[in-house]
Amino acid sequence: MRALYPGSFDPLTLGHLDLIERASRLFDGVVVAVLQNPGKQPAFPLEQRLEQIRTATATLSGVEVGSFDGLTVECARRNGAQVILRGLRALSDFEFELQIAHTNQSLEPRVETLFLATAVHHSFLSSSVVKEVARFGGDVHHMVPSGVAEDLSRLFNRT
Repeated sequence: MRALYPGSFDPLTLGHLDLIERASRLFDGVVVAVLQNPGKQPAFPLEQRLEQIRTATATLSGVEVGSFDGLTVECARRNGAQVILRGLRALSDFEFELQIAHTNQSLEPRVETLFLATAVHHSFLSSSVVKEVARFGGDVHHMVPSGVAEDLSRLFNRT
């Protein structure tokens, strides 16, 4: 069984990476799909985010990295995924994620959404928090893979 893990990953955090690692043990294949959202202005261009994820997941078997635009269920179909994987950090995530899961179920009943609870030590992480800490010169090495920390430092002229 294949799983799709969609997101903007701007940037990839250790919380994201934890979910990818755990999913790689649960599924035959995991597709990490970076959403190209024209409504958002990402800190990192798409190709750089793809490379950050490829580098961070290079040692994991069964993990593929790609991008998509449009509906997540269409991306799941194209990639042969039967499951859409979503992480939950807190109860506040659940309400939004449940609405999206129900919408996806209405669009494609053969694709299930699976929620995985984030590891406790990563529960405070979000891409926006990481960018904010990096923007003001804080150390993010305990929040993101080392290559991403270096990219953030360069982005905010902290090197």
